[in-house]
Amino acid sequence: MKKRSQIEEKFKWDKTALCKDSKDFEEKIEKINVFLPKFKKFIGKLDSKDAVWKYLKLDEQFEKEIEPAMLYIYLSRDENLADGQNNKLYQKMSILLNKFSIETSPLSTQIQKLPDQLLHEIIADKKFKDYRRDFEMIKKSKKHNLSDDQEQLLSGMDFFGYSSVMRNLSDVDLKFDKIKDSKGRTYQFDQSKYSLYVRDSDRTLRKNAMATLNGTFGKFINTFAENYINKVKADCYFAKVRHYDSALSQALFHEEVSEKVYHTLIEKVHENLLVLFKYFDLKKKALGLKDFYIYDCMADISSKKREKYSYDEAIELLKKALAPLGEEYVSLLERAKTERWIDVFPNENKRSGAYENAIFDAHPFVLTNFEGDLESVFTLAHELGHAMHTYFSNKSQPRALAQYTIFLAEIASTTNEMLLLSYLLDRAQGKEKIKLYNKLFDMVKSTIFRQAMFAEFEEKIHSLQEASQPLTKDLLCEEYLNLNKLYFGKVKLIKEIQYEWARIPHFFTEFYVYKYATGLICAINFANRILSGQNGALEDYFKFLSAGSSDTPCNILKESGCDLEGGKAYEVAFDFLKSILSDWQKEMK
Repeated sequence: MKKRSQIEEKFKWDKTALCKDSKDFEEKIEKINVFLPKFKKFIGKLDSKDAVWKYLKLDEQFEKEIEPAMLYIYLSRDENLADGQNNKLYQKMSILLNKFSIETSPLSTQIQKLPDQLLHEIIADKKFKDYRRDFEMIKKSKKHNLSDDQEQLLSGMDFFGYSSVMRNLSDVDLKFDKIKDSKGRTYQFDQSKYSLYVRDSDRTLRKNAMATLNGTFGKFINTFAENYINKVKADCYFAKVRHYDSALSQALFHEEVSEKVYHTLIEKVHENLLVLFKYFDLKKKALGLKDFYIYDCMADISSKKREKYSYDEAIELLKKALAPLGEEYVSLLERAKTERWIDVFPNENKRSGAYENAIFDAHPFVLTNFEGDLESVFTLAHELGHAMHTYFSNKSQPRALAQYTIFLAEIASTTNEMLLLSYLLDRAQGKEKIKLYNKLFDMVKSTIFRQAMFAEFEEKIHSLQEASQPLTKDLLCEEYLNLNKLYFGKVKLIKEIQYEWARIPHFFTEFYVYKYATGLICAINFANRILSGQNGALEDYFKFLSAGSSDTPCNILKESGCDLEGGKAYEVAFDFLKSILSDWQKEMK
């Protein structure tokens, strides 16, 4: 692998808009110490609209000064994780920010405890219009706040390390046996190799990979279960203490999402399980199998020809595929390339994977590890979708309303993927088309159906705890196995699948996974309306891209033509998927 110095500058992101160099970075973060006494002057004095306004303006000034440095060192560290100097500067910044957070923490408490009359005056004052939603949420949250002593007691409970226990046991302590393929060849195995082996053409290797991964978790299922049960108990306990109806209610309250969205997703997925079953039937036929097991679901279907793309070719392909979004959108893709928003290629010690990161006062930054295959092109499309969402929100909204919520975060990225897939499908033939059909439904299986299954499991287990039903490892495994039977239909399961829940880290961020499913549902809606030329579709999509957090996430989507509380959005998505399955079936004849 190349060292970073061997990568051409045009393929590295340009961070000079954030900081000129490390010296500039150090000068910027020293301003944290300059701002600290200015903030401390407000402690105990946020008792009027004027004081709150001055505090908000100071906070905005602080963000303008400090955020560029924060993003600069975050990006710099990821360029080379072994670089001692960048790690040192990152730690220096963290120490300063931690000190700042501790010494200004009373201000956050004061804001949350503002008297109702003062909150009413702030919300009614047009001068505070950019902050209105924040103060409305503070007002709504009041009934869930506890006394100062109680809040102080709860704030110190940072020792419930359920997630870190799971991660350490899963990623560090667990050791996996070697596995074999159909010819008796032996392979080293760990979790990082699982996705590679489970997609392999060798069926025995796929089976052994799935059985070994989940079976190894099964050997320690008592520990995994006890840890997760305690996490569920904590979720339910703290929800009750704060006067929420349930743990689900608490999680969705902070996202400003109704429980109807959560339940409608599961209901509509249940109604459309035949879509998933039809996909399994077609995949079984494409693989030439007489029976179909759960370890066959991820098997790769590919032609012998594997296209390779240069970075320039990938950008040109995306410009063509995303052309339905208009000239400005396409011009921004070109800007992302020429202005070096993107750190393109892997280099020694560079952070793996891909992401988009941004601040309000600069263009977005994208990290990829471009390998030249089709998957790399889709990853680039995905991350540029995040970047464009950020760009248009920042362009259209004031700083206080520009940051969109996590609930909305995976829509623009997957809309880009859907438009790219549609473009490729229109130009593909034969086996290449079947490969793309499989790619789409592999995404749909993983992102809509599987995440809905996870969401249903989470709600079931928390509901049992809230109903004072005893939770045991056997109950967890039984509930999870039953859901697999429901969601996978006639697909044959293996006994080890009952332990799979134990290796899902997202369960330790309660009621999070459903957002992946609703995100793809919305993306399919937006892409199909745009490609079909539906009146107002493009305007609606840019309304969504530009909304930031100016309204609740569900209202933003509803105003953009995608209502997740009703059934229409699901009908559009599943009708589209049924039409693709019909096309696939025709190709198989």
